[in-house]
Amino acid sequence: MLFLGKSDTTAAGRRYVTRTMAFMSGYVAINVAAILGAFDDIASPVAAWGLAAAVSAPVVGQLWATLSLMRDSDEFVRAVTAKMFILAAGLAMALATLWGFGESYADAPHIPAWLIYPLFWACFGLVAPFVRNSR
Repeated sequence: MLFLGKSDTTAAGRRYVTRTMAFMSGYVAINVAAILGAFDDIASPVAAWGLAAAVSAPVVGQLWATLSLMRDSDEFVRAVTAKMFILAAGLAMALATLWGFGESYADAPHIPAWLIYPLFWACFGLVAPFVRNSR
């Protein structure tokens, strides 16, 4: 996010990068295993929900890492990150709502709900250049 690749990062920034990499490594590992068919034979609904919970856990962890960055940073980084987080969440919800109504009323193809997470981070990246230079 704000700190990746800078040599003068704060302790909070370094913790954020470490936590994000750790959580997203688990997220990627579970999804790659699923893509390669490791979970194709799951027949039990309990096991399937367990897999859903396992792949969702790193998402929760990464959001916690972002909130921890805001908590542990100075007021400028906290304000900028919070503003980007709020704008990205609002934009992602607006786009998801638009698409949902498109599915209901305009026969748009269905999109899985889990795509809200990558959509949120895409929106976060889109709003970042504008927020960092705003007041």
